[in-house]
Amino acid sequence: MRDFTVPTLGILVAGSLLFGAPAQASEDADAALLRRVVDEAIRPVLKEYGVPGMAVGVTVRGKSHYFNYGVASKESGSKVSENTIFEIGSVSKTFTATLGAYAEVQGKLSLTDRASKYLPALEGSAFDQISLLDLATYTPGGLPLQFPDGVTAKTMVAYYKGWRPDYAAGSTRVYSNPSIGLFGYLAAASMGKPFDELMERQLFPRLGLTSTYINVPKERMGDYAFGYSKAGKPIRVSPGVLASEAYGVKTTAADMIRFVEASMDGSGLDEELRRAIAQTHTGYYTVGDTTQGLGWEMYAYPAELDVLLAGNSTQMALEPNKVTRLVPPQPAQDDVLINKTGSTNGFGAYVAFVPAKDIGIVMLANRNYPNPARVEAAYRILEALDGQGD
Repeated sequence: MRDFTVPTLGILVAGSLLFGAPAQASEDADAALLRRVVDEAIRPVLKEYGVPGMAVGVTVRGKSHYFNYGVASKESGSKVSENTIFEIGSVSKTFTATLGAYAEVQGKLSLTDRASKYLPALEGSAFDQISLLDLATYTPGGLPLQFPDGVTAKTMVAYYKGWRPDYAAGSTRVYSNPSIGLFGYLAAASMGKPFDELMERQLFPRLGLTSTYINVPKERMGDYAFGYSKAGKPIRVSPGVLASEAYGVKTTAADMIRFVEASMDGSGLDEELRRAIAQTHTGYYTVGDTTQGLGWEMYAYPAELDVLLAGNSTQMALEPNKVTRLVPPQPAQDDVLINKTGSTNGFGAYVAFVPAKDIGIVMLANRNYPNPARVEAAYRILEALDGQGD
């Protein structure tokens, strides 16, 4: 485990970043201390894993701060900023979950509905016994991490129709793009419009996100970072079956911090969207110390680093895990740490926030580096913001 020497931010708890003390000198000192904390957590990660660039956003009681490192493109030398567009991989699932919850709030679907209700071609298949909630929480019975080779948009329905579960629905978590991808697809079907259109024309604008896309428009391609493969080659995500729903969002640190702030305080959003966001923070089952929400994963706060590392481990991502269903579901809590990792072949993202403390962090990088390094760095920063380093 990397040895961090993180300065305490107890001064921030009493100072301008948290309580708005008017003295300019105090503000400058706090900003410098925050910069030191972030630098000491992030710079070693960039060096160790050869990350060309990273945008870090921190929010403290509704005030956002940005720390930008390296380049968005090694070829052009363009610098990373909070307006650089990154692929966020599976962090996209939190947006897909929000759309599905929004559809339920609007009465378009119920999470307890059977999946085949929204795709009649699946009637008579295993999906007659699988709920939308099962799909959204990776518990339909063992759908794989990725679609098998050869499955295309044209053969997707046939694949689902012929699929046979290994486990009873709702009993076992198997992290899966085809699972939550189908959830997003069916949520869009319930709303009567294509998924991409609903996201880009409805959800993102209603969240106040102006630089978040499924398909980056031509006029913003200059802000779209290149990711870098293990071999150091420039790369961007390729189209895939249900890619939009499972890992297709591209966004900036500035927009992701807005989303985090809205997730902690939705007072600026319409009532239906506030209810939808709260629903994504509802706990539906537990796996060890991890509580599975819609898209998001949650931990009792304060959370130990080892607990977060276990919840974001390869074992959680690649192996089946028996679940304990929460009956009734656990309503959204404030005293939790909520997080999600995401990757594509060339990018790595991590988002974490604590509603009770009104603190959060976004880390967007143009290299897929290990999850433990992301979690450790973010943990140290959040720990300092909360004053736990005293």
